[in-house]
Amino acid sequence: MVVLVYPDANVTQLWQTTLMIYLFLLLTFAFNIWAANYLPAAESVVLGIHVAGFIIFMAVLWSMGEHISAKQVFTQFHDGGGWGSIGLSTLVGLSTPLWCFIGPACGAHMSEELRDASLQLPRAMMWVTFFNGILGISMLISFCFCVGDINAILNAGSGISILNVVYAVILGNLLVVLTFFSTVTVIATSSRQCWAFARDGGFPFSAWISKVGTSHVVPINALLVCFSVSIILAAINFGSDVALNAIISVSNAALIFSYIISVGCIRLKRLRGQQLLARRWSLGKYGGIMNDITLVFLSISLVFSFSLSHRWSAIQPGRWTSTGRS
Repeated sequence: MVVLVYPDANVTQLWQTTLMIYLFLLLTFAFNIWAANYLPAAESVVLGIHVAGFIIFMAVLWSMGEHISAKQVFTQFHDGGGWGSIGLSTLVGLSTPLWCFIGPACGAHMSEELRDASLQLPRAMMWVTFFNGILGISMLISFCFCVGDINAILNAGSGISILNVVYAVILGNLLVVLTFFSTVTVIATSSRQCWAFARDGGFPFSAWISKVGTSHVVPINALLVCFSVSIILAAINFGSDVALNAIISVSNAALIFSYIISVGCIRLKRLRGQQLLARRWSLGKYGGIMNDITLVFLSISLVFSFSLSHRWSAIQPGRWTSTGRS
């Protein structure tokens, strides 16, 4: 957004972006420690901003954008990563939107703090995925109608495709607010995972990590562990943004593999005819089929998530590709 307003500004140095990461981390972790009681209310407000932001972005794209033809949108494809094949480029590109599934997954790790979690949590995860999928597809199609020259958009100064299209700082601020509270939620769920694993003795110094003080309603020590790991990983960016993004891409593979283990264990019990754990919400007779489809999709995504990591290691710092951050 700075580059949009001041095109000649130099804000792309590694130390500058790393300090911005540190500021973001400090603010989001501080919120989780001192404003944790307000997180449910904040999430409700952000939900309103999310829906309102969708309507505003759509209105701007539809009314003010330079639209291309439907034939170009639905019949022309672009191999921005240079993979040599549209099909291969598409499969590699699967890795980036898979991060969207972190949102529904976050709720699972906050289940101990939810009322009637065994029934309400899976319902919420399914409906969130469904409705956000509709919003996402609608936004994607609208964006494709307004994107124009793809190479010009990818190589524009800001490095953020959507900002290069709408060219509006106010709309950019909406994205910053949504990203901020998404980060708050991810930090909250990460700390609960860390705390639960330490409670079961899974970490060194588990007794200290799992301790919850009387002055706070959140696991402060687990939050500090997550904060320290985040600070250390972000420090890599001082030397190489390519290295940092390669590590982040590999973490995507780890996320996918964790899903494969979870779904695979359930599918194995179904194949063996073993009784599943008692539950109040179930996929019923479609459970096995859905497990199979999920495992196939995750296995393909796992393979190509390493292609994304390899792509990051091959490009020069500061370059943007259609299969990477763009």
